[in-house]
Amino acid sequence: MKRKMVWMAVVSLFAVCSLVLPALAAEKLTMGEKSFVKEAASSGMMEVELGQMAKERGKSQEVKDFGQMMATDHGKANDELKSVVGNRVKLPTKLELKHKATVDKIANASADEFDKKYAETMVKDHKKDVEKFRKESKKAKDPQLKGWIDKTLPVLEQHLQQAKDMAHKLGVAEK
Repeated sequence: MKRKMVWMAVVSLFAVCSLVLPALAAEKLTMGEKSFVKEAASSGMMEVELGQMAKERGKSQEVKDFGQMMATDHGKANDELKSVVGNRVKLPTKLELKHKATVDKIANASADEFDKKYAETMVKDHKKDVEKFRKESKKAKDPQLKGWIDKTLPVLEQHLQQAKDMAHKLGVAEK
């Protein structure tokens, strides 16, 4: 009888572990995933900040509208990212230095050059982001993070195309 109770306890413990351990493993993000998340969060914050700046300082309606879309879409993506990673990653509360430098460069543009500098930056930044998201989509192990990446990537690709169209209309040569 005692042996049977011990055996049942072992089987029960094994069953519980087989359910809990995979869930705990999914909780952890790799160092690469954490790095990607921090970069994506800072880049998203930059897009929101630049989008708000474009709404206020843009001369053309196209730049103002694109800025509004950036502030809205990237604000939403940032909120979703926070929800996906929860407390598994300490997200940045301020821009990384490279993103701050980009914001400062655009903020210091004259009124006459603002629209073109903004459009040029949006094309360049979205090209980088699309490439990073494509790579991370292939590497990501965490199912929640991969789901967020795969949901966000088509939006970034659409932003890139719209940024290219905006830049073309403003006479910005693609680099």
